[in-house]
Amino acid sequence: MNTHDQFRELLEAYALGSLDSVDRALLETHLASGCAECAKALEEARWLVSQLAYLAPNAEPSDMLKGRLLQTVRAEAAGGAGPQAVRGAEVPWWLWAGVAALLLFSIYSAWNEQHLRRTVTNLQQQAEAQRAERQKLEEQLRVAKLQAHEAMIWMDPKSVKIMLPPKDPKMPQLEAMWHPEMGLVVRGWKVPNPSGNRVLQLWLIPKAGGKPMPSMTFWPDANGKFSAMVENPPDTMSDTQALAITEEPVGGSPQPTSAPMWVGGVS
Repeated sequence: MNTHDQFRELLEAYALGSLDSVDRALLETHLASGCAECAKALEEARWLVSQLAYLAPNAEPSDMLKGRLLQTVRAEAAGGAGPQAVRGAEVPWWLWAGVAALLLFSIYSAWNEQHLRRTVTNLQQQAEAQRAERQKLEEQLRVAKLQAHEAMIWMDPKSVKIMLPPKDPKMPQLEAMWHPEMGLVVRGWKVPNPSGNRVLQLWLIPKAGGKPMPSMTFWPDANGKFSAMVENPPDTMSDTQALAITEEPVGGSPQPTSAPMWVGGVS
């Protein structure tokens, strides 16, 4: 074995910091002499040790590996038991390398797990925020489409205007526009909200003494304004005698449960 081979066996243990003081002094003296071959080998050994953490799998080392390391440690400790303490050089350098690798594996796995958890949490929060924003935009788009549809009905020359005077002279008058193809819109301003768990419900009164046809329910806003649209009224407007609005329980009623508050004839 030449001089380089003798010191090469110590280089990896030196890179791990597991040499005793005697061997470390010998190796450092040799390196200080300017041996380029051993200096290069030391750089490679240090690089190998620095890469151990990046080679760690995302899992705990196997029970078999742990058992073998523990058995080796116990055997080394039992073989060196005595009145004198066991020097670090009596433990093989490869055992120190295995212990160091095991420690690095565990540290890296714990760090990687925490990093993944934080990443997943951030992604979930971003997805929830995007979902809420999408729902908000969808609702705004739905309202915008509804308002545009109502405006088209209200301005189209084919629409028929229907006035709904109140039964109570203190209440405001309502207006409706009926388009033969696009539907029916009823509007009101300064309309008081129904009391309790009650809503306003629109009824279509057919000709020839038929039963009132229940339509949509609605509430005025805080300023007493509302705009209610019926997209699918009867195909033939001439079959309807009048429009009426009553107060009904929340959810609406199949038949009126109170006297009409507004009634307007369909001409």
